[in-house]
Amino acid sequence: MPVGTSPAALNLAAHLEPAHLELARDPLHVELPADVRDRIARCRGFVLEVSASGRAIYGVTTGFGPLVEFAGRPDSAGQCDNTLFHLIVGHGELLPPAVARAAVLARLFSLAQGRSGVSEQVVDSLTAMLDTEFAPAVPRLGSLGASGDLQPLAYVAHSLRGNGNAFFQGRLMPAVEALTLAGLQKLVLDGRDALALVNGISVTAAALGLAVAQAVRARRTAELLSALMTDVLGCGTEFTSVGLLAAFGHPDVAESGASIRTWLEGSTPSGARPLQEPYSIRCTPQLIGAAGTSVRHADEVVRRDLNGVSDNPLFFPETGEVVHGGNFFGQPSAFAADQLNVALVQLGNLAERQLDLLVDPHRSNGLPPMLSPLPGQHHALQGVQLCATATVAAMRRAATPASVQSLPTNLHNQDVVPFGTQAALTALDQARLLRYLHAGLAIGLRQAVHVGARRPQGPRLAAVFDRLADEVPPITEDRPLDTALGRVADVLDSLVSEVEGA
Repeated sequence: MPVGTSPAALNLAAHLEPAHLELARDPLHVELPADVRDRIARCRGFVLEVSASGRAIYGVTTGFGPLVEFAGRPDSAGQCDNTLFHLIVGHGELLPPAVARAAVLARLFSLAQGRSGVSEQVVDSLTAMLDTEFAPAVPRLGSLGASGDLQPLAYVAHSLRGNGNAFFQGRLMPAVEALTLAGLQKLVLDGRDALALVNGISVTAAALGLAVAQAVRARRTAELLSALMTDVLGCGTEFTSVGLLAAFGHPDVAESGASIRTWLEGSTPSGARPLQEPYSIRCTPQLIGAAGTSVRHADEVVRRDLNGVSDNPLFFPETGEVVHGGNFFGQPSAFAADQLNVALVQLGNLAERQLDLLVDPHRSNGLPPMLSPLPGQHHALQGVQLCATATVAAMRRAATPASVQSLPTNLHNQDVVPFGTQAALTALDQARLLRYLHAGLAIGLRQAVHVGARRPQGPRLAAVFDRLADEVPPITEDRPLDTALGRVADVLDSLVSEVEGA
């Protein structure tokens, strides 16, 4: 965090939104209002009262999963160890620290609803962690998204107890060392605390929420770049007609058309283009708008997940009920993530095809091949296009739905599972890859003007072009562009965020 800045702040009484999850990448101060503390304490008291009565409670007095018919450990510390230790078997690459921290924020909001029966010190520990640069080290593979994100959330608790590994300031180290550097105390849990920490879909919700936040920007970026391409090439704008798109009957398509039309204000066609453009220009409102519908649906689903309670059992002190059920079953987010995944791939297809049109002299009004100032001596966008092709291929291969890949496990206790965690993490991967496709297209548009295309006529698009030109000098001779892609991706995110916030 830059010197002289303070952590962002978030109130647990508020609704958790996908954009809030992005704040968790840095120290985040989460406020715990008195009424939230009261409901947590009331539920905790009820759990202790029911436990003392001898009433059976899953995970408190019993074993876990199909071993529910056997008694659990008689001591709470042993029950906690049993809960967590048998789940510390995940593998694969570690989740980025920002994703792990977002999952902690999502879990904190679920526990703060006062239905899980955790002790106040659990929520205090999670809020304290978020206020630092500590992040649990969480392997990517292990969750079915069925009984919650058991294994990844077990690693969250494991590291907060000072076991395994963790990140501090982005460096991986033993968790006990990271806790010390962050000024945090080891988390002490009983059996109910431990089960409540792991028995929810908070990793799924966090990954999907982060994917949605980026997908919202990606949709707007696709509109911006489509408008910029239309202007730079001097294309006709009839495809954005209000009446045309209204007749189609899809509100999100009409909205995308309006966005492209707004960007194009002040631009006039050159008259040198065909009557009907290729679909990568002419059908952009329909494609981007349809993707926007999928993004909006995923946004609605993940907001419900982030502000609901994913756990088992749930406790209702006001009615004296302990209810065993399946609120840890992440099917809604699994379906939404898969649908979002497909939409992101199609936006990637669009960006790759637009770049291909731009570097092809037969379709770009005679711009030089690969937008090279000296074809053969310099290759300009040739490497960028090769990378774009490889990226789209990778995105397509990852587009297989996860939500229908159910496999029975756990002695057929989990006989049907949604794999929402894998779906959500894949959607997040796709959103990040799409940023680089958009960046490559933006660099191509910047270079097109340098080698003969017209400067954008629309005032807003001209301002965008100037921002891109400031970031990326023209390619006068071949040079590495890998770091430029990252910088331009950041500029595009910033540009569309400014428009959204205006």
